[in-house]
Amino acid sequence: MKYNLIIAAAAMSALAFTSCDDKKTAEADTEERGIILSNMDTTLSPKDDFYNYVNGSWMKNTEIPDDQVRWGGFGVLRKSTDKDVLAILDKADKSGKYKEGTDQAKAIAIFNTKLDTVARDKAGLTPLQPTLDKIAAVKSPADFVKLMTLEANSVSQPFIGLAAFSNPSNSSINSAYITPGSLGLPDRDYYTNTDPKSVEIRGQYVDHITRMLQFLGDDEASAKAQAETILAFETKLAEPRLDKVQSRDFRNFNNPRSVDQIQEMVSAINWKEAIKDMGVEKELDTLIVMQPKYMALVQNVMKDGDVETWKTVTRWATFNSAAGALTTEIEKANWDFYNKTLSGAKKQRPADERALGTVNGTVGEALGKLYVDEMFPPEAKEKAETMIANVIAAYQDRIKNLDWMSEDTKVKAIEKLNKFTVKIGYPDSWEDYSTMAVSEDKSYYDNITAVGEWAFKKNLSEINEPVDRTEWGMSPQTVNAYFNPFNNEIVFPAAILQPPFYDYKADDAVNYGGIGAVIGHEISHAFDDSGARFDGDGNLVNWWTEEDLKQFGERGKALADQYSAIEVLDSVYVNGEFTLGENIGDLGGVLAAYDGLQRHYKENGRPEDVDGFTAEQRFFMSWATVWRTKQRDESLRTQVKTDPHTPGRWRATEPLKNVDAFYEAFDIKEGDPMYVAPADRVRIW
Repeated sequence: MKYNLIIAAAAMSALAFTSCDDKKTAEADTEERGIILSNMDTTLSPKDDFYNYVNGSWMKNTEIPDDQVRWGGFGVLRKSTDKDVLAILDKADKSGKYKEGTDQAKAIAIFNTKLDTVARDKAGLTPLQPTLDKIAAVKSPADFVKLMTLEANSVSQPFIGLAAFSNPSNSSINSAYITPGSLGLPDRDYYTNTDPKSVEIRGQYVDHITRMLQFLGDDEASAKAQAETILAFETKLAEPRLDKVQSRDFRNFNNPRSVDQIQEMVSAINWKEAIKDMGVEKELDTLIVMQPKYMALVQNVMKDGDVETWKTVTRWATFNSAAGALTTEIEKANWDFYNKTLSGAKKQRPADERALGTVNGTVGEALGKLYVDEMFPPEAKEKAETMIANVIAAYQDRIKNLDWMSEDTKVKAIEKLNKFTVKIGYPDSWEDYSTMAVSEDKSYYDNITAVGEWAFKKNLSEINEPVDRTEWGMSPQTVNAYFNPFNNEIVFPAAILQPPFYDYKADDAVNYGGIGAVIGHEISHAFDDSGARFDGDGNLVNWWTEEDLKQFGERGKALADQYSAIEVLDSVYVNGEFTLGENIGDLGGVLAAYDGLQRHYKENGRPEDVDGFTAEQRFFMSWATVWRTKQRDESLRTQVKTDPHTPGRWRATEPLKNVDAFYEAFDIKEGDPMYVAPADRVRIW
């Protein structure tokens, strides 16, 4: 059921990942415009505590909805967007307009079969049983290799995956990648860290597996023994993998090898046969091995021939992957660990929102067509295009004026900026789901399996084919944005072009502090410590002089050190190296958007103060408003371990400490808590 596209996740730098739910809060925030004064705490000084000066009353008066683990500006907008899309989906279903086989009918089928809990509960394990039987039938290492290749979509195993994505040395062509398989815990650190909390979570994971395996008919003692075996085996496979900091450097993944060389690396698999069995009809000469050190372990493990352990782990991985598509009891048990234990959620999201999330993640563009028609006016796209052009021009000016970069490197940087592709709102050509075998007549599990089969085959068919640069990595109804270094593109789905990020009724300072800084953030990803390794054509080549690269590295280290000093919970610190790309994005984004605002005022004139605040003050207040966040401790801990974004509370203020204009706007002086000496402010872009 799991098709491996982790390359795409590694390649894209997205703005944020949060979730939402609260009708009252969503409605209140979208009705008020600009800076919402009632959310402020003006008993505080912006010189002492800027975050709570802007957001203090909101922080005091807002409760995290029970079905959420964090709550803020993104959550509010996602909630209202989900409400809109659910209404559009309901209208489409009731209209009878979309006949069997249309893309919209498939979206409706996935939604309805997920919500049909009576049918799901009645079916029980029946939809999964044929796959479990195939795992049980394995008798030898050769049988197992056949299982994990011929059944690569329906069987989840932790050894390897195969995927197509842009070649880092020639980004116009897709290449085949051999990836590590999936594990049950979210990140390598959960297996390798020795702190008390990590040890506790591993114990909870064992308890979770023990509980889940009893749904398959295993008695408790057998399930517990299997759980211990699974944890030990997954730990062995986790240890040689790149850690999260190493994984941010795509050069570590760029290891092209011939099929013969791969055969030498892992001789336990007949690679030519395995690749063919996974559905690749082309003859492949070279594949990119993402983690050679990991492959060496795979060879050692498979050489041991412990088929029974492999079957135990694979049975669990397959069941774990399928849990959300089976009975409501199994789905809830799965949620108890991954959402309640790991992230602190108190209850599940409403069923219709969960079903919509599945639709958005599988056939999102089928709904996207309908969403754009009803919710995204042409003038919204036109205004966004104007703002993006302004921020890009401001970024170019910033590059030209850098005092630490040589002229040779500036030329290359501006060349990359000028080659940007900007995508706004929705694709010019929509995804075609016509060959996806989804229908109302199938079980939810079978529909989700069909989605996986379609996506897996589609992806592998792209090996050695030209990259389709018109494709989008997010649907229009997604509240987010991203930069893709392989395409040198910045992408802004329609749904993010709404309050609190963008509101045509609000003043320009608020919009530039919101969506303008989001635009600048995504532009900055092209020049963060990861994106800056790619040139204007999306190829992984060095375009820096040696001295400039040294300067860039030193400045990046200073920013990483600033964030590594942030303690979000007792003894839990932000990992400045892991979050460096996003933090460079935030700093560069604020600076470029501020300069873009000043360009706008130069062309159109300055406004009067609003509510007693200058335009510059409102710009910075808008940025802090966007990132206001309340978050459960469990979620905060998980985010620090797994998410390259600094938690929102600190995104709101840390970049501003490095921006001279912020000090001028609020008259922050030496001795004020928000003050950082000019010599210590990090200056990159």
